[in-house]
Amino acid sequence: MIRRAALPVFGALALAAHAAPAERGSGYDERPEVREFLAAFAEEQGFSTRSLLRLFSHVKTQNSAIQAMSAPVVTPPKWFEYAPRFLNTERIAGGVAFKNAHRAALERAEREYGVPSEVIVAIIGVETSYGRNIGRYRVLDALATLAFDYPRRADYFREELRQFLLLAREWKISPLEPKGSFAGAMGVPQFMPTSFRRFAVDYDADGKIDLWTGMDDVIGSVANYLSLHGWERDRPVLLPVSVDSAEARAAVGGNGLSERRDYAGWTALNVSLRESAAIDPQWEAMLVQLDEIDGPGYRLGFNNFYVLTRYNRSRMYAAAVWDLALGIRRADLPQ
Repeated sequence: MIRRAALPVFGALALAAHAAPAERGSGYDERPEVREFLAAFAEEQGFSTRSLLRLFSHVKTQNSAIQAMSAPVVTPPKWFEYAPRFLNTERIAGGVAFKNAHRAALERAEREYGVPSEVIVAIIGVETSYGRNIGRYRVLDALATLAFDYPRRADYFREELRQFLLLAREWKISPLEPKGSFAGAMGVPQFMPTSFRRFAVDYDADGKIDLWTGMDDVIGSVANYLSLHGWERDRPVLLPVSVDSAEARAAVGGNGLSERRDYAGWTALNVSLRESAAIDPQWEAMLVQLDEIDGPGYRLGFNNFYVLTRYNRSRMYAAAVWDLALGIRRADLPQ
């Protein structure tokens, strides 16, 4: 929970340092590169270097986070292998239950942001199974570990660490409090600190942003994220197509995605919708390959599909979100 409190500017960090567990951490406060980082950050942002060093004396290395980030690259799963974990009856039923429990906030978010309620629910379902799996790592530990002990992406995680410390100061919380994933993603929607600061909203207007148990805030924040990334109200997302030309199939790259071109350009390449839909010829779309058991399948991903890939860059993630949303919508229809 991120709650504002009436504390001095440095109050949260100072209190965090004094209230931290007595045991020492992994010695981050003694490492030259960490001390240099904290000194520069303190000077740039007006923090107390002493308080930051005291705070970092309690940071613990999370070796399992390094191991997870360093896992050997294996052949990515095919769509027919990836999808079932998200499109099963349990996940769909959970989405319907979540939608029924939070219908008022979801309907409000759909009105205000233009994002269908099922899409919001599906992201929450794919990310954390509706809040059941939000992570067990202290966010500060995870980010510090990856910032200073995972050189391949050190720059990225040092920036996220900066953003997390700023977030803690802005909301005057102990940086040792929030829990998240091994990569430092927080709460039910798994926002990294940069996304938290940019996109999280106090949707229930109670003076705090709670992305762990405050489902109104979770719903509003996911909708705000998608809206600010360009979600278009009442526009298509991902539509099945038949592809009857080698040129169109060749347009798909090794990542399973083509470059975007307008719909008229795709129809000129003998790409045709497999179901009726009103599509403006000028709307841009990418050809998306999703491998089924019996061979490659194709869909056209329009701008809203691209927006889903801003939440997670995987085309299969975005397709799973959309297909789960459709499953929730169908299951929620009156019988």
